[in-house]
Amino acid sequence: MTVKCMIIDDEPLAIRVLENHIQKIPWLDISFTCTNPVEAIEQVKQKKADLIFLDIQMPELTGLEFLESLPRQPVVIFTTAYRQFAADAYDLDGLDYLIKPIAFPRFLKAVNKYVERHGNKQDLPLVSIPGVSDSRSFFIRSGHEMIRIEVSEIMYIESLKDYVQIFLPDKKYIYKARISNLEEELQDDHFLRVHKSYLIPLDKVSAVSPTHIRLGEKEIPIGRTYKNMVLKRLGID
Repeated sequence: MTVKCMIIDDEPLAIRVLENHIQKIPWLDISFTCTNPVEAIEQVKQKKADLIFLDIQMPELTGLEFLESLPRQPVVIFTTAYRQFAADAYDLDGLDYLIKPIAFPRFLKAVNKYVERHGNKQDLPLVSIPGVSDSRSFFIRSGHEMIRIEVSEIMYIESLKDYVQIFLPDKKYIYKARISNLEEELQDDHFLRVHKSYLIPLDKVSAVSPTHIRLGEKEIPIGRTYKNMVLKRLGID
C-alpha cells in the first residue's frame, strides 16, 4: 500500500528537500508538486492525495487560506519558516507543523504521526532510522564531562537568553543553547512551548489555569501569544 502525497510550496529548493525525504520512505509516493497555491486548488480536487505537505507563507494565497478554500479537509503537514502560525495551523487540525530547514529525523516523526492516526486503514508500518535508539536522549557539556539527558526525565526547560536550564527531578543543568533549537528537537506530541521562556512535557501537566500550567508543585506562566495553541494541544475549549 502506498500513500499518495502532494507538495505545495513556492520555494523550489524546499520542494527538493521534501522530495529527497519522501523518497526514503518506501510507502510514500509523490503524485504532484506545485509552487502556485492557486493552481494547486484544482489539482487537489482532481487528484487523490492522502497527505499534503503545505507551505504557509506563499504569494497570492497563504497555505492557511488555501486549506480553508477546499471543500474537503485533507490530511496536512504544514512546512514553514515561521513559528508564529502554529496556533492557526493547529486550529485547522494540521497533523504536524515542521519548521524549515526540515531535518530528516523531524520529518520522520511527522510521517509516523500519519501512520499512528491513519496507518491502520492502509496497513502501514512505523519508520525508524537504522542505528538510532528508540530511547530518546541527548548529550550536553557540563564542565569537562558530556552528560546524557534522558528526555523522559525532563520536568521543564527555561530560557536564559543564549543559555537554557534543563530541570530534572533532582537536579538541573545549564548549557549554551537557544530554547528555539530545543523546541524544534523536542517538538512532538509530548513537548510544547507555552511561553517565550518555557518548554514543557505535556505528560507532566497536572493542572491548567487561564494564565499558568502546573507541573507538580511548579507553576509555569502561559504566554499570551501561546495561549490558544496551548489550550488546543491540551484539548481544552
